Amino acid sequence: MMEGRAYILLDHCHLLLGPLILFCRMRMINLVVCKREKHFTVVIKFAARADLHHLAMFLAGKQPDAPQEAIQVLDIVLRELPTARYSPVARSFYSPNLGRRQQLGDGLESWRGFYQSIRPTQMGLSLNIDMSSTAFIEPLPVIDFVAQLLNRNVSVRPLSDADRVKIKKALRGVKVEVTHRGNMRRKYRIFGLTSQATRELTFPIDDHGTVKTVLKYFQETYGFNIQHTTLPCLQVGNQQRPNFLPMEVCKIVEGQRYSKRLNEKQITALLKVTCQHPQQRELDILQTVNHNAYHEDPYAREFGIRIDERLASVEARVLPPPRLKYHDSGREKDVLPRIGLWNMRNKKMVNGGRVKEWICINFARNVQDGAARSFCRQLADMCEISGMDFSKEPLLPPLCTRPEHVERALKAHYQDAMSALKPLGRELDLLIAILPDNNGSLYGNLKRICETDLGLVSQCCLAKHVFKTTQQYLANVALKINVKVGGRNTVLVDALSRRIPLVSDRPTIIFGADVTHPHPGEDSSPSIAAVVASQDWPEVTKYAGLVSAQTRRQELIQDLFKVWQDPQRGTVNGGMVRELLLSFHRSTGQKPQRIIFYRDGVSEGQFYQVLLYELDAIRKACASLESNYQPPVTFVVVQKRHHTRLFANNHNDQRSVDPKSGNILPGTVVDSKICHPTEFDFYLCSHAGIQGTSRPAHYHVLWDENNFTADGLQTLTNNLCYTYARCTRSVSIVPPAYYAHLAAFRARFYMEPDTSDGGSVASGATTSRAPAGARCGRAAGNAAVKPL
Repeated sequence: MMEGRAYILLDHCHLLLGPLILFCRMRMINLVVCKREKHFTVVIKFAARADLHHLAMFLAGKQPDAPQEAIQVLDIVLRELPTARYSPVARSFYSPNLGRRQQLGDGLESWRGFYQSIRPTQMGLSLNIDMSSTAFIEPLPVIDFVAQLLNRNVSVRPLSDADRVKIKKALRGVKVEVTHRGNMRRKYRIFGLTSQATRELTFPIDDHGTVKTVLKYFQETYGFNIQHTTLPCLQVGNQQRPNFLPMEVCKIVEGQRYSKRLNEKQITALLKVTCQHPQQRELDILQTVNHNAYHEDPYAREFGIRIDERLASVEARVLPPPRLKYHDSGREKDVLPRIGLWNMRNKKMVNGGRVKEWICINFARNVQDGAARSFCRQLADMCEISGMDFSKEPLLPPLCTRPEHVERALKAHYQDAMSALKPLGRELDLLIAILPDNNGSLYGNLKRICETDLGLVSQCCLAKHVFKTTQQYLANVALKINVKVGGRNTVLVDALSRRIPLVSDRPTIIFGADVTHPHPGEDSSPSIAAVVASQDWPEVTKYAGLVSAQTRRQELIQDLFKVWQDPQRGTVNGGMVRELLLSFHRSTGQKPQRIIFYRDGVSEGQFYQVLLYELDAIRKACASLESNYQPPVTFVVVQKRHHTRLFANNHNDQRSVDPKSGNILPGTVVDSKICHPTEFDFYLCSHAGIQGTSRPAHYHVLWDENNFTADGLQTLTNNLCYTYARCTRSVSIVPPAYYAHLAAFRARFYMEPDTSDGGSVASGATTSRAPAGARCGRAAGNAAVKPL
């Protein structure tokens, strides 16, 4: 071996050697494991040399493909020291010492930390640092954890079957240490619970069938008298030879991240922790960089890595908001939004929908019949004032029922309504449902029944809004109802006057697509793909959507185009893109001559795999409609799950900062320095942040046959963000991508109705409840999501 020192770093896949080359092939090393020294023979083989020249060429724009191996090497080097200091989770690092722990409930707590990643940019290599928080399991005695989880004293009454299932689900895979053996804190991983109580458990102690009770074993061996004898024991070790450990002798080991799904109460508590004013977040990032002291990092020094500890300074532009058109019968016929906001005062929807026949069902016990009637009357009045043709009275008196009777009540009330309407040749237009504030699976069940069984448009409202009704809330609900029944709230003035470059000049269809994957722990659920597409031109405001279940964790959308053999019809073409192209033709009487495709939810490592597969599917869908039909396609990936944050140079400058939230202004766009060295991408903050620090959306153009200029695509994307149908504010990502996300989220209710509570919200903030929709047919092979 050459003289000197070489750091050996482990990235959990490969060993990485430092700049000194090791010539020996085999070496004996000693490691101390659990206070005992063990001998290991390590064989080191040369695998590859990280090509930094290739990296330099790529950063200079002279090489098209990024040398991921070289970037990964440098990333591993900078991660080595924080990995030794903190608890690593993916690309983030957490510690109870990086900020105060906050209880999240049910035995969980939040830890503060930071995200760190090396990124190639136009400035060269950049280190992306951001603040982060995540949920960890509290290092509690298991008895205390179970008491928190069940929200009761576990010694008062025996556990029910439901309690056992809940405990087993929460503790499976959790590491515990024993407390009954003094300083010998041996650790085990839980894989289950015993079906019997501790007092009933026995185990063999010899080959002759002699057994001993767990209670007697702990008393004789350790002098420990078990108190909670009615509780089950933890099963630890392996399933072939399980060990029984009473809960009261176990304590949860510190530093275990909770990777399962949080409930709504825990999510709310975690959001409160992570919500930081931009100025405070900027200060925390700078303090984190200072605390990490990269200039003192021995691994970075060994590899010759130096880091500038100042924030990068970039130039930004603020795009102007678009003018929005409302109906000429209103006192205000159009509006120019201010800081991403406007309201419906003195305005009428540009195309008001019609609701002549509607019913109401009240599932909230605390809402009296009179209060439900009064609320419905106020909502009907608001819909009428906003420009809809809305009947003041329901077809039938409001029905009060219990949440557990949702299916029976819905179908019975629907049949009563249809019995009155069918002889007159009319349809039921709307169901208004009043839900308890904490409604569990009720919202999902109601949407599933209405949309897959009855074909009925529904609007859910929470009981708290019945008691405290505001004009803002009613106006928001009216907007949602209008688009669900086929109306249009507003359109871009530039769309009506045909002044949108590369959209207004010829029939253009705008797609949005997303794939949602099951939450951790939901092993049997598929992934769900959703595709939406504009159905009007030149307005590009109305959207229709389709959803399709597909292989679990598959990011490529499998049903964009498909071909199958039918016994009667022979070869049949189908798929979501084809169906939506046909729907556009039926709606407008024209076939699209240009396609813009916004694709949400793709990670950088999958960019070109997704592009190749999905662009090919789009081309095949077009060709299946007409030979030589190949409209030019622009394919844009939309990313929100990144850690780039933009702060104003001067937090007091009102030309660049929203005075209310301290965030950068809506319309702020950055397309230099921090962007890709060679490709077409930009960061756009299209919304006004309400709380915390705004996260700009990252748009990466993977394919552009329409030859958009940077300014043209940025302006189009920003303007579209003002056409979101469900509120009077610009939204954070382009609406077709947003609608696709909502459609995929909604479709999960068809399989997992307890995904979350539901109901309209009072503010103009966007929500992830469900896409708006009106009736439409079901596309072959897909579950239909109604036009948005």
